[in-house]
Amino acid sequence: MSFNNDTLKEQEPEITTINEFPNNDTKINLKGVIFDLIFYAVLIFVCIYILPNYVIQRTIVDGSSMANTLLDGENLYVEKISYHFDRLDRFDIIVFYPYGRDNEEYYVKRIIGMPGETIQIIGSNIYINGEILDESYGKEPIQYPGRAANPIKLTEDEYFVMGDNRNISKDSRDEYVGNVSKKNIGGKVIFRITPLSRFGTID
Repeated sequence: MSFNNDTLKEQEPEITTINEFPNNDTKINLKGVIFDLIFYAVLIFVCIYILPNYVIQRTIVDGSSMANTLLDGENLYVEKISYHFDRLDRFDIIVFYPYGRDNEEYYVKRIIGMPGETIQIIGSNIYINGEILDESYGKEPIQYPGRAANPIKLTEDEYFVMGDNRNISKDSRDEYVGNVSKKNIGGKVIFRITPLSRFGTID
């Protein structure tokens, strides 16, 4: 019996080789991972520190001095940029620190008098530069003029604020609160988060 040498030739084993050095794709992937880590670290820093301190912040209404516009316990968003650029208007609702930023206590009130104006309350009417202010935010007619019984001249960086619930609000009529300096303003109230039945922008 004879055999063909070609049929008896042993099959050579397959050899798998491992490149000892990373290829360019591995280097690119490593750079991508590092970039992602840096990106998410920056994003977390912005969300935790930059946004709540310099852009927007959540706050909670404590008390009923702004009823019926804002009610006790409501959650609000406060925007913290516009007041730096003198973009506050009459009737805007602001958060401010009546006893300075070193004190954590803050109030939420509505701007009534703008910088440079003269404010006075006679009877239940508010006068701005000698003319009656046309507004309907007050829950009830004013009974207590406080220090505004006499004319109050605001400087170029001061605001006169009042709560919408005029007869229980401690505001610029009170000598211990007084006029609100721009440096003590924390931001402008722009949005109500809860309760969901009152969710939305705020006038």
